[in-house]
Amino acid sequence: MSYKVSIVVEKDEHGYYAYCPELEGCQSQGDSLEEVIENIKEAIELYLETLSEEEIKESVSKEILTTTLEVKVA
Repeated sequence: MSYKVSIVVEKDEHGYYAYCPELEGCQSQGDSLEEVIENIKEAIELYLETLSEEEIKESVSKEILTTTLEVKVA
């Protein structure tokens, strides 16, 4: 069975960091964008294997909203 989940990827001076907001503690890192996406996909698959079908449905049904805000700094 396949599921759609959200991931957040951040880049810093050390490479890339990714996490899945629906799955608390599910995170990974990589030296490139391709590597971090591959790594977080594997981490999510392994994480889901530890959950019951009911827990999976509850976790992946969370609504994740994203937006961009413009803020002013004095």
